[in-house]
Amino acid sequence: MTEEISTHTIWTLLLGLTVIASGLIEAGFTRLRIPALVGYLLLGLLLRFIDSRWGILDPPTRNAVQFLADIGVVALLFRVGLQSHPKALVRKLPQAMKIWLGDVSGSALLGFVTSYYLLEFALIPSLIIATALTATSVGVSVAAWQSRHAIDSDNGRLLVDVAELDDISAVALMALLFVLIPTLHDAKTGLVSTLAATGASFAAKFVLFIAGCYLFSRYVEPWLTHFTAHRETTPQRMLTVIGVGFVIAALANWLGFSLAIGALFAGLVFSRDPKAIQTEKSFIDIYAFITPFFFINIGLGVNPGQIVAGTGLGLILLLAAAAGKFIGAGTPALITSGATGAVLIGISMIPRAEIAMIVIHQAQRLGNWALPQEIYAGIVFVSLSTCIIAPLILYRLLQRWPQTDQEKI
Repeated sequence: MTEEISTHTIWTLLLGLTVIASGLIEAGFTRLRIPALVGYLLLGLLLRFIDSRWGILDPPTRNAVQFLADIGVVALLFRVGLQSHPKALVRKLPQAMKIWLGDVSGSALLGFVTSYYLLEFALIPSLIIATALTATSVGVSVAAWQSRHAIDSDNGRLLVDVAELDDISAVALMALLFVLIPTLHDAKTGLVSTLAATGASFAAKFVLFIAGCYLFSRYVEPWLTHFTAHRETTPQRMLTVIGVGFVIAALANWLGFSLAIGALFAGLVFSRDPKAIQTEKSFIDIYAFITPFFFINIGLGVNPGQIVAGTGLGLILLLAAAAGKFIGAGTPALITSGATGAVLIGISMIPRAEIAMIVIHQAQRLGNWALPQEIYAGIVFVSLSTCIIAPLILYRLLQRWPQTDQEKI
């Protein structure tokens, strides 16, 4: 009984202190024009260092943090889906597709070549790194554009369009990769046929899952929204929407697609209905409470003994990460946005945060064979660096090259 009380007391104390620290980090880092997620990652690193010295995090507490981190993954991807409207995404394809294809393929190729051939990592870690580097973090760069009143310019809108496509494609690649990884790891003979069979099974289940989400969105979601609008208060309507999102995420995880995939599609299910989107305003408080735990947990996953080695690897991966986005997105952007737009869009795509962290979060849970600890630390270094450096450069460039909604490139 004493041990149980002690565990609950420590967990409650850490929860309270973490929530307070998260609020201070949000306020302080915003003033510094640095994304708050950088502070959350550093807080996780600090907690891991303290734990390595004094052992403050016992297994039950770590499990509790892990659970909150998983809920944070669902919240992150649910919001991405909620802000990504399928019909709008289809309309964006003609203009944004060339840049999107260039930056995704360029990032994946350069990430894989750097990992597999230059750093001589094994195949599976190299594929994980390549997938993580395809994602971007539009929120990091958008803050700089908004501060200069440039987000509604032609280039600003194009950036948001490409970044939204980026996030969705990265999540889809992640889903496919983590279905194939066990086969790549375990298969000794007949690898090609086994991969083909696994891929076909994944495709079939994925199509059925998408069809189910479409039918739910088409026939059930309007009725559900109408029902809750007339019988529930605003907070309860929001909780009902989130509850359905968790059910869809759990179903996707049960089918082998991961919580992240399910949460993304749950958000897409509700994104088509303006009445459902109104609940996002109520969702913000829960989102603000739970998502820091995901990034804190990422920092907790870094072994202090691997920080030096991870930093060395991270410097090399940082070059690949920056070049992959800047060249991959900037080169095709030359055609549509000119030299100025290409530079701004290329730099804006460099930050890696939410989706990249979700990829390595999933990979780490598979074991050291999938993502060695030093590589994990290296990618965390890449995320920290890109989320600090890219916005600082953007603030200066947008001051030098103002973007307005009347601008015609």
